[in-house]
Amino acid sequence: MPTALITGASSGLGLEFAKIHAANGGDLILVARSGNKLEQLKQELTAKHNIQVTIVVKDLSVTDAAQQVYDEVKSKQLKVDYLINNAGFGDFGLFANTNWDKEHQMMQLNMTALAHLTKLFVKDMVAARSGKILNIASTASFQPGPTMAIYYATKAFVYYFSSALYNELKPYGVSVTSFHPGPTKTGFQDAADMHSSRLLKLMPVPDALPVAKKGYAAMMKGKRTAIPGLINNVFQMSSKLMPWWFIIPTTRFLQGSEEVK
Repeated sequence: MPTALITGASSGLGLEFAKIHAANGGDLILVARSGNKLEQLKQELTAKHNIQVTIVVKDLSVTDAAQQVYDEVKSKQLKVDYLINNAGFGDFGLFANTNWDKEHQMMQLNMTALAHLTKLFVKDMVAARSGKILNIASTASFQPGPTMAIYYATKAFVYYFSSALYNELKPYGVSVTSFHPGPTKTGFQDAADMHSSRLLKLMPVPDALPVAKKGYAAMMKGKRTAIPGLINNVFQMSSKLMPWWFIIPTTRFLQGSEEVK
């Protein structure tokens, strides 16, 4: 069974991706900031599934962290067959009010680290004429998002970047899948301080495991994009069919109102 490298593997979707891959008998390289959580997960998965688990403690929002992860993996003579770029976070609030340092970290993690890791590992995949990449985007990829302007923009980057690579890499036996979950029980809402969002009050929020199963299955099938859930698919279609003069203020309403401080 191939080896999967998963970022943001200590919680949320990343944790579930790790459990799913391990249950299929695959070895793992787990990347996250929390060494204690990764060590606990390693002990659990190796005992339960008799697989090899390597942990890499790294904050991918730091410049050059992706290169350091790649160098560490290569130094251990490990081959990455599947790359799951899951790490990411958001922030809630009007752009005039939000903290730039946090947003800069968000852009570094959600876009730069994702693209850099892909750049580094995809060359090995192309040489092997085999590989799978799963990039975690969002339903936020499909339209601008007032009160989460930077986050929505980062996920649009993931979507367009992944779709372009799908075309570039398909002839070499490498698939690239962008996965677009909506709100999910992962701790994302707490990190983004989204407790006032109407969207979370109106929509059902599924557990991380069934969502992760759909993303993993889409990666295994080599799909270009995958959107789990009927409501999320309706939102995606609406963003295509309706004009932005309607979509943008509607998104603002669903996200929740706020005034410039």
